[in-house]
Amino acid sequence: MSLYVVRHGETEWNYENRVCGTTDIRLTNRGIEQAKDLAQLLRKKQINIIISSPLCRALNTAEIISKEICTDYIVDQRLTEQDYGVFEGSPHDNKEFLEAKLHFANKLSGGESILQVVQRIFNLLDDIKEKYRNHNVLLVAHGGVCRVINAYFKEQSNEEFYYFHIGNCELKEYNF
Repeated sequence: MSLYVVRHGETEWNYENRVCGTTDIRLTNRGIEQAKDLAQLLRKKQINIIISSPLCRALNTAEIISKEICTDYIVDQRLTEQDYGVFEGSPHDNKEFLEAKLHFANKLSGGESILQVVQRIFNLLDDIKEKYRNHNVLLVAHGGVCRVINAYFKEQSNEEFYYFHIGNCELKEYNF
């Protein structure tokens, strides 16, 4: 069983280098094209099911891929991006934001800690492993969620976890 993981296509806030979190930001025209290009690549894979975050940037990416590869998708709330609290919409290089992210138990002033995200994503991955045992699954998610998924499969230091990055419509493959 292969697990394919992709971050959604580009949004306006991605282009502006702003923190998106749970704010529901739509894809740009470039993001739509990225999703179409990724769908072409995924035609060569044997995807049995697509599971998407409910946020429109991921959902639209999943819809484009689903239509192209003729595979159904479902939505799972657990794939929602981390709630960055007061940092939603702020620049990614905001010093206070970067400092707050170093503290894994920090709920980001009204948001969600990375430990909370890890709990829901690890639970989801355990469920997928059990439920879709003999299927190839594609997850359409967000940068922070992809960071957690990578940590589920790969041994890494706190620093490696902190600096992990996945680009818009970049595809990763993992095996259970």
